[in-house]
Amino acid sequence: MAKRKTPKVKDLRPETISKEQLERLQKAVKGINMAQSDIGALELRKHEAMHAVTQMQALITELQKEFNNDYGTDNVSITDGKIVYNDTDEADKKDNDR
Repeated sequence: MAKRKTPKVKDLRPETISKEQLERLQKAVKGINMAQSDIGALELRKHEAMHAVTQMQALITELQKEFNNDYGTDNVSITDGKIVYNDTDEADKKDNDR
């Protein structure tokens, strides 16, 4: 085969994007990374808060059992600690015992 007499034409496509485009791209990627990091931190706080709520619910259940054992009811006002007895339940129990 014969050798080429004219030099091969270089590819005229650009090799890199412009400096301004690169800066905009980097800024956008950085923004996404920061937002994802913030979401992760929020999810962690959410998980911790949900865990705390679960622990407090278990504590309330434990207190309700304690109130039932000590006072015969778990109906207690959270504002002043007053015990609310349901007298109709007591009367029903007495009627059923006869």
